[in-house]
Amino acid sequence: MSLLKTCFDNLQAQKRTALIPFITAGDPNEELTVALMHTLVKTGADIIELGIPFSDPMADGPVIQRASERALKQGTSLTSVLNMVKTFRSQNHTTPIVFMGYLNPIEIMGYENFVKAAQSAEIDGLLVVDLPPEEATELNPLLRSHAIAPIFLLAPTTTDDRIKRICSQANGYLYYVSLKGVTGSADLDIDSVNNKISQIKQYTNLPIGVGFGIKNAETAAKVAKISDAVIVGSALVQLIETTPVENLLQVVANFMTELRQAIDA
Repeated sequence: MSLLKTCFDNLQAQKRTALIPFITAGDPNEELTVALMHTLVKTGADIIELGIPFSDPMADGPVIQRASERALKQGTSLTSVLNMVKTFRSQNHTTPIVFMGYLNPIEIMGYENFVKAAQSAEIDGLLVVDLPPEEATELNPLLRSHAIAPIFLLAPTTTDDRIKRICSQANGYLYYVSLKGVTGSADLDIDSVNNKISQIKQYTNLPIGVGFGIKNAETAAKVAKISDAVIVGSALVQLIETTPVENLLQVVANFMTELRQAIDA
């Protein structure tokens, strides 16, 4: 059984909602990325989404774009991100890790080389923002054969036919983008999100995580009531950007603790 399925099954048995933080690998540097990952787990993360920095992150708003720029200036590459996960895995083999990024770095490495390296690093899932299911016919079977879940995005504008197509190819969980636009966009309409989740659940038994627009504990608590997972990215990455390095782990720990307590309340 995959770590993702085990994680969601355990949470469902406890009637709890998953907390999935997103950080960009290599921001502010490689060593702190690994330390941040451990801090996230200690303060309530059930799954970690680790962003692979890319020079043209078109789906991301300015906060995560700047994080990619900072990581790339540090020399962070796909290979170094894999090595960060290996370092993390030397102490933690139970927290699912999902890579989130764009297709170009994976294509440069080569699908087979990437999938083998990802399996070796104990990656549990992959979400490629710019790879629609119609174009995933080569990569998806490789991921599945190496026990890596292909994860896809759904949006407010996704039609029923497309929901069916995506659900037929996805595994692990589904990522519902709760807002039109880029990461870090405006405020959530919880009723609209709830209606869309109900629509998606007609076609799948996979857990549904909600991301985009979750900026604080109050929003996280509202989303936790209607979803299987709360995904927090821009708010966390902005903390990493604005906090002095010497205080970073404590500030992130405090923010995560607030989210976890609100979600569990």
